[in-house]
Amino acid sequence: MTVAAPSRRSFLQLAGTGLALSGLGVSTVSASPLRASAVGGPVLLNFNECPYGPAPVAQAAAREIVAGSGRYLFALAGELRDLFATQEGIGKDHVRLYPGSSEPLNRAAILWTSASAGLVVADPTFEALGDLATARGATVAKVPLREDGAHDVRAMAAAAARINAGLLYLCNPNNPTGSITPADDIAWLLANKPRQTRVLVDEAYLQYSEQRSVIGQVMQRDDVIVLRTFSKLYGMAGLRLGVAAAHPDRLRELASLGDNPLPVTALAAGLASLRAPGLVAQRKAENAQVRQATVAWLAARGFSCVPTEANCFVVDVKRDGSAFAAAMAEHGVVIGRSWPIWPQRVRVTVGTAAEMARFGDAFAAITG
Repeated sequence: MTVAAPSRRSFLQLAGTGLALSGLGVSTVSASPLRASAVGGPVLLNFNECPYGPAPVAQAAAREIVAGSGRYLFALAGELRDLFATQEGIGKDHVRLYPGSSEPLNRAAILWTSASAGLVVADPTFEALGDLATARGATVAKVPLREDGAHDVRAMAAAAARINAGLLYLCNPNNPTGSITPADDIAWLLANKPRQTRVLVDEAYLQYSEQRSVIGQVMQRDDVIVLRTFSKLYGMAGLRLGVAAAHPDRLRELASLGDNPLPVTALAAGLASLRAPGLVAQRKAENAQVRQATVAWLAARGFSCVPTEANCFVVDVKRDGSAFAAAMAEHGVVIGRSWPIWPQRVRVTVGTAAEMARFGDAFAAITG
């Protein structure tokens, strides 16, 4: 028997069930059905941005500090560093701030990969580190994800030994898949990797997931670097603020490539975000609700997704992914790209319920 795929209206109803959204500042669909037409212009589901932007308290803090931004306000960075360290239970000397997490990621490639020190990454994963390492003449070993989307840590450890890796990159949850690698697997990797291989754990999407952080490892080891960013759940992609946590010796190596004061607007917004009670839980719940409804809607139509706990997912569209993304753009919905290892899968950012309704309209129009 053929099961009819959910309609757009039932998709929106899925997005409104199981959670009291009124407490999160979002109207429930059952009380006030959202319509795709509520989203004007193109729907941008391509860069894993948070559709809600900075929290209201963060916006207010950024506006308020502009009047004093003729000064460097150096103490503000120390205040944010210390608050982050306290909340994470690590030493403040193990924390350094950057404009987003891409900068320490790039610095890591410069410092710890070379023609004689390779890099191990998952496939697919965020590609910036691998691209820079390749440009530096490093051997880059790409290890396919497991079927459940987790990093294959045993194969990665073996690859690190084979290519004399100076660095191993593990994004958790992973980008583009949103899939997770359990902390026990990461613990196995740290216990079994080659001694000379540093492990960089990118936790840009961790706050969306149910997983525990491995940031406490930086207090126990000098070969682990953990990155966080305010670009994702906190909605500050354009403000540029991130954190590197590591042993002080590793932080000094990262700092050896130069330094620059951070924008005080970003620091003020970051402090306000960390101090906002319930912000992480609220946004995590909003994202999970809409993501799960979307994945269920796709599954009912016969399209599978890699298991995800982030604000993105990868869906098998059963045709050329690049062509499919172009067709979606023609319908006013801009989604992410495909990866060479998965040419028929595309990445989609999780937007608001109304934005995902537009996604559903375009997807249904293309797939029939």
